[in-house]
Amino acid sequence: QVQLVESGGGLVQAGGSLRLSCTASGSTFSTYAMGWFRQAPGKEREFVAAITWSGGTTEDAHSVKGRFTISRDDAKNTVCLQTNSLQPEDTAVYYCAASRFYLPTTSSGYGYWGQGTQVTVSS
Repeated sequence: QVQLVESGGGLVQAGGSLRLSCTASGSTFSTYAMGWFRQAPGKEREFVAAITWSGGTTEDAHSVKGRFTISRDDAKNTVCLQTNSLQPEDTAVYYCAASRFYLPTTSSGYGYWGQGTQVTVSS
């Protein structure tokens, strides 16, 4: 049982950066793999990045590779997504999620979700 709360979204111009944070409570954070997903209006939720419970392995979607970085700080029960070189097509609600599997890249692999934080990138 995990409760997740995202923060850090906002409005930025193309080429800018945002650091999204997700704070967990209610369970042992360090035993869960963590992921970030995003969803634009009228579109399906898509995978962005994930990190193992140990923090030793990460996976990034091709569309964000080289621009976004996922990290975790177990002492603070927090997972972050550093987003750089943002583009208008990155505009979406970003969600963090927790999983008891190793490193899933689909939404079905995650059992717990946050409420989301809006990222809007203007041209």
